[in-house]
Amino acid sequence: MPTLQFKINGRAVEVQAEPHDLLVDVIRGPLALTGTHIGCDTGQCGACTVLVDGEPVRSCVIPAASVAGKKIVTIEGLGSKGLSAVQKAWVEKSVPQCGYCQSGMIMAATALLEKTPRPTDVQIEAAMTNLCRCGTYARVKEAIHAAAKDKA
Repeated sequence: MPTLQFKINGRAVEVQAEPHDLLVDVIRGPLALTGTHIGCDTGQCGACTVLVDGEPVRSCVIPAASVAGKKIVTIEGLGSKGLSAVQKAWVEKSVPQCGYCQSGMIMAATALLEKTPRPTDVQIEAAMTNLCRCGTYARVKEAIHAAAKDKA
């Protein structure tokens, strides 16, 4: 079985994975980082969103081998010194209901704010393609605006 090397949440790791193994399975399996959820298994819902070299990706449809040598951040890697601005805003605005989609939503929002520090509603709507069965989209938008102010 091939060995993959990459950096996850600031830590260099080596894992054994078959070429067809999906990134989400490696993250949740051998790396035991279970904050990244599996929702639809087709890349549609976004519950599995992680950052790869700063870009949000749906880890349930990307082979782990394709991230060899790259930097990955999961929900566990945010806020190493306490909650990140996005995580704080999520709590303050009471975004989660069931919470299943939230780690993917937070990762997508984090990527958005890194590229667009003061996004408009239109930019938020375009970037946040994650699905929420509880329908917390208005609170997601409020939280992103609050996090943008906090980061400013």
